[in-house]
Amino acid sequence: MRIARLLPLCTLAFAAPALAARPPGKSPMTKPAETKPAETKPFDLEAETRAWHQKRISNLTSEDGWLTLVGLHWLKEGDNRFGSAAENDLVFPAGTPERIGTLTLKGNKVTLAVQPGVPLTRAGQPFTGGELRTDADGQPDVLSLGTLRFFAIRRGEHIGIRVKDTEAQARKQFHGIPTWPVSAAWRIEGRFEPATTPRKMSVPTVLGTVEEMSSPGTIVFTVNGQEYRLDPVREPGDDKLFIIFADPTNRTESYGAGRFLYADAPKDGKVVLDFNRAYNPPCAFSPYATCPLPPPQNRLKVRVEAGEKRYGDH
Repeated sequence: MRIARLLPLCTLAFAAPALAARPPGKSPMTKPAETKPAETKPFDLEAETRAWHQKRISNLTSEDGWLTLVGLHWLKEGDNRFGSAAENDLVFPAGTPERIGTLTLKGNKVTLAVQPGVPLTRAGQPFTGGELRTDADGQPDVLSLGTLRFFAIRRGEHIGIRVKDTEAQARKQFHGIPTWPVSAAWRIEGRFEPATTPRKMSVPTVLGTVEEMSSPGTIVFTVNGQEYRLDPVREPGDDKLFIIFADPTNRTESYGAGRFLYADAPKDGKVVLDFNRAYNPPCAFSPYATCPLPPPQNRLKVRVEAGEKRYGDH
């Protein structure tokens, strides 16, 4: 009987130190949370390429895509009357008012005087006239008239009016772009050789002009044991590398004037060229685009059988 009475006191004696040693606010049974490694999804080249191309087609066929281009008119210094009537300086598509207004060019400044009664809007609000921003100023002023959208663009020393129509036949009749099968052989890691000093690269255009663009260096890569080089350019506000290239497939299988390709900025001196994402420039779909052309050093001698093929009869 005496031992039984002592047991509770012994139990308390052993428990007391544990209670005293417990950190405030924590249970003695609490274990530190285990950190699980983040799960990484395996890279699926086929699926990633198809998803990229689907997004590319979605942009191309959108209400603001390249398939909506229906006109490009270069302004002369002074007054330029425009509308659907044949006697206008700029003849707009049939179905628009015969006389929409007058665009006046003075130097690099464009102003518009709207014909009374023409329901033009800018950013959803009625527009009765005034100065227009070009795309050289960032976002141009886009004017709407029914299904038509038009705005001023600047290319070198020339300023023109680009016209788009959401009901354009090219958009309605679009039937997809054929491509080569996706191939891991055309996803190539190249070496990036940065330019020692900032340099300008002369890039020809379909307008017959030459545009000076900034080139950060050269990408060196190998196909079938042969070394090739491409000079990318950088567009304002974008750190990606933009590559305008040509190859022998342009003669029959891909677009005759060359193709475009983007690559991520160099990392540890390396650049991944995924030619599965080589795509046709806007000029492959419309005569009203102002595309850059491959500079001489970007005309490859190897057939790049990857990416988009020729669209229709272009």
